[in-house]
Amino acid sequence: MNITVARSAGFCFGVKRAVNKVYEQADIKNGPVYTYGPIIHNEEVVRDLEQKGVRVIEDLEALDQKGLAGTQREHKGTVIIRSHGVSREVYEKLEQAGYAVEDATCPFVLKIHQIVEEFSKDGYEIVIIGSATHPEVEGIRGWCDPAYTTVIANAQEAENYCPKSGKKVCIVAQTTFNYKKFQELVEIIQKKGYIRDIRVLNTICNATEERQNEAASLAETSDLMIVIGGRSSSNTQKLYEICKEECANTYYIQTAADLQLSETGHIDNVGITAGASTPKKIIEEVQKYVRTKL
Repeated sequence: MNITVARSAGFCFGVKRAVNKVYEQADIKNGPVYTYGPIIHNEEVVRDLEQKGVRVIEDLEALDQKGLAGTQREHKGTVIIRSHGVSREVYEKLEQAGYAVEDATCPFVLKIHQIVEEFSKDGYEIVIIGSATHPEVEGIRGWCDPAYTTVIANAQEAENYCPKSGKKVCIVAQTTFNYKKFQELVEIIQKKGYIRDIRVLNTICNATEERQNEAASLAETSDLMIVIGGRSSSNTQKLYEICKEECANTYYIQTAADLQLSETGHIDNVGITAGASTPKKIIEEVQKYVRTKL
């Protein structure tokens, strides 16, 4: 039996950078350390950081409830912005509340913030291809005019889309969006003859494209495919969808404990990939488990 682990599986550059920043701040012990939302979509990493005293602030309302928002006061601790990024409003309110802000936003996400801000100021309506409830998309929306910003996640929404007042349109993508699906949705919008000016910027990060392409190729040649990652991880969910298309026998798990292989039948080739928030340790544990069970 052959077990192949995708080279691109596990932490990407942006996630690794963000996680390292949190551990560094936890070790410094210069007052309380917070992350704005879970630093990554991985429960084991979040629990480990909690044991080191790192607390999670879910939203701005949580600041108000704690009585921390308002005028500048004494140092309240450090808040680390996760790789997904946040809106301009969040930055401003954290600073007003007396926090030191450590920005671990992925550089690819920061680039999208700059793009939508500039195009919005230049009179373009912004279309974000992605999930409206994903924290990265919520952050991106906070850098452009909300009255002229639309999030599109599927073909039906793309068909129904109509820009307001005949405005020019700038299309960007959530960094972890499925590249093939992005192309399909852009094509639907481009076919609308009444939009006079469309600028399409593929902002899916290179690491995401590489991970998705490698996962598809690996699943195509595998009898069994395993995708590892948190249930709330957008990029892992998309990896699962891609692998499932190529290999019907595809499992989506968070840890080795979730994997039940007793009735898989004869297996020659096993492929393993993982989302950008999956630690190397978990990938190795799954690989070891598969060797002992098949």
